[in-house]
Amino acid sequence: MKRRDFITLLGGAAAAWPLAARAQQTVTPLIGFLRSTPVAGFSHLPEAFRRGLREEGFTDGLNVKIEQQWAENRLDRLPTLAADLVSRGVAAITCNSPAVPAARAATATIPIVFVSGDDPVKSGFVTTLSRPTENLTGITFFGGSQLIAKRMELLRDLVPNASVIAVLADPSYPAFQRELPDIETAGKALGINLLIFKARGEDEFASVFPAMIQAGAGAVLVSGGPFFGSKRRLLAALALRHGLPSIYDLRESVSDGGFMSYSASISDAYRLAGGYVGKLLKGAKPSELPVLQPSRFELVINLATAKALGVQIPPSIMLRADEVIE
Repeated sequence: MKRRDFITLLGGAAAAWPLAARAQQTVTPLIGFLRSTPVAGFSHLPEAFRRGLREEGFTDGLNVKIEQQWAENRLDRLPTLAADLVSRGVAAITCNSPAVPAARAATATIPIVFVSGDDPVKSGFVTTLSRPTENLTGITFFGGSQLIAKRMELLRDLVPNASVIAVLADPSYPAFQRELPDIETAGKALGINLLIFKARGEDEFASVFPAMIQAGAGAVLVSGGPFFGSKRRLLAALALRHGLPSIYDLRESVSDGGFMSYSASISDAYRLAGGYVGKLLKGAKPSELPVLQPSRFELVINLATAKALGVQIPPSIMLRADEVIE
């Protein structure tokens, strides 16, 4: 996998724990790892998190332990799972964005390191990216309106005959409502006729794709969110079955058969989250660790899916692709 680069808005190196204090530490720290999704399809994220911890000198099972909790897309389970981690005396909690409210309600003192595909300021996680307040900091792979516009531009360039582009969204994911004005603005700027389709659950997928075809859609932009990410293989298969070139917010969707993605790396975001937890274990405070933002976005294309859809990839776009999956 190629290196992903992240930048901070402001510097903020963590102060190291004094060696004497570390020598006195006899209890192995326990770290909470909380996600709203199932583990299936996301098992690579804990490993990326462990890599970040190792970069700070902490190895799972040696001088730190990780307790994983997965809510299986049942958001109502998150408060119980977060409270359980707090009751176990965890030193820090890493969680994805839907789990942040539950973690926040469970503790006002234990550091929380979030990994979010949404804007952390608009989500209310932090007041500023440069100097987080309270007990929260984290990593965002959110790219803003420019990223949304770029995805649409790629679809338009690769499927120029598509007079209508569908946008598939999870209305239960709060970020979608915040992104909707940017989606509509980008569509107008590019001269694209957009139609918004919503699916709250897997049972709605089977009907929403035929509805796109009936409405004349020639391609689909699948918006982000943990639930859609957990169903990426199914969504990719349905898009292919209905002949719809699709673009996603996760590279993993392309590995699972999706047409293409343009995004930052969620795996690298979790690696960086592991590094932040390592710094916290050494004595840093969340307020000393600015929220990290992506500085690099990568284009990934599934060539086999393109061939199955009958889409010719122009040489100019092939040259721009960071990865081509055969």
